Amino acid sequence: MNALRNKVQLIGNLGNDPEIIELESGKKLARISVATNDSYRNSAGDLVKDTQWHNVVAWGRLAEIIEKYLRKGNEVAIEGKLSSRSYLDKEGVKKYITEVNCHDLLMLGGKPQ
Repeated sequence: MNALRNKVQLIGNLGNDPEIIELESGKKLARISVATNDSYRNSAGDLVKDTQWHNVVAWGRLAEIIEKYLRKGNEVAIEGKLSSRSYLDKEGVKKYITEVNCHDLLMLGGKPQ
């Protein structure tokens, strides 16, 4: 059962081009925003479409693959785990963020144009 703890699987589309950061150590970090879509009928019977946005980070070789092959609109399958962190913004206010720390990625939807 330990394999099922803190596991996230998403299939969605990139909302923007990847943001790539190269650290002083030479290791790369990729940040992407992935949109997942769902639809359901509300109590009035109307079809409601719902889009959720997910912040995803990837490190090392996976970040290099993302940098080379992914662009806004590409469909991807992501597997990883949730991680939360905090930081101070420019005004010194503490902010919290939850991200998917990606450890596996599958490019879907065919070859990019």
